[in-house]
Amino acid sequence: MSIIVEIREKAKALGNKIVLPEATDERVIRAAAEVVANKLATPVLIGNKETILNFAKELNVSLEGAEIVDPTTYEKLDAYVAELHRKRAAKGMTEEKAKEILTSDVNFFGAMMVKFGDVSGMVSGSDSPTANVLRAGIQVVGTKPGIKTVSSVFLMELSQNQDKYGDILVFGDCAVIPEPTSEQLADIATEAAATAKSVAGIDPKVALMSFSTKGSAKHDSVDVVKEAGNILRERNADFKFEEELQADAALVKAVGAKKAPNSTVAGSANVLIFPNLAAGNIGYKLVQRLANAEAYGPLIQGLGAPINDLSRGCSVEDIVNLTAITSVQAGK
Repeated sequence: MSIIVEIREKAKALGNKIVLPEATDERVIRAAAEVVANKLATPVLIGNKETILNFAKELNVSLEGAEIVDPTTYEKLDAYVAELHRKRAAKGMTEEKAKEILTSDVNFFGAMMVKFGDVSGMVSGSDSPTANVLRAGIQVVGTKPGIKTVSSVFLMELSQNQDKYGDILVFGDCAVIPEPTSEQLADIATEAAATAKSVAGIDPKVALMSFSTKGSAKHDSVDVVKEAGNILRERNADFKFEEELQADAALVKAVGAKKAPNSTVAGSANVLIFPNLAAGNIGYKLVQRLANAEAYGPLIQGLGAPINDLSRGCSVEDIVNLTAITSVQAGK
């Protein structure tokens, strides 16, 4: 069974509310209707109710079963304003400015719905730059306790060589941090392991990768990866990991046994942590295109609650799938 089919089944059982704030985008309206039709979640759209319903009517789409929230008349607006003012007062935020932001920026309003628990998660970005979505998530929801880093992963569903590498690999970070520090790499690994468990349903074996395996090369960038492994040990990480592995040592049993014979991860890794964004972005796209793999993501991780970013070139199906994934990330 495809991973996305499994995720959709999990989402159906959870029955969460997920806010899709960009209700002026045709794809979002169509996706909301599909989410309802497939019982994946209760989509919550943000904007003027009459305007949204008229738009749906023009598209010949039914939004029965979805919820529509108008920020200007929402019963919790004052509480939202007070919270944004409280969180950002040290940065010069006034109550007047907070109200202006929350009634004009759907990403901030959606993030505040997540913060208050009025929805379980948010999917946005079809009509917003990634920076805008992440800014709302970071400023409103903040990061998880003990995690300072907001990063991303892709779920890579393989169509070839599953007997060698498994059906699913988790790749990170492929979309957010250009040059992660050792501490950030440790955070990325920790969150990627959690995503592997909660969303992909796999037991994580995490490889922090490099162009060196166990001292085969010397370079400052290798030292960053090695130090990330030391940090994970200091934190008593509750998942299997190995630092400083080349890709073949991480994935190929014979190579792993030769290059890192004492490792429980080498040769069988299923969570690959790249040393920088260039390697991660290039890596996932090569696997996607050359190996005909499905790439689901980027899934944003490290925030205190699930907020995921769409590509502005996304399809309706992309929005539907990410809504299901976000619901599974949220759990119950």
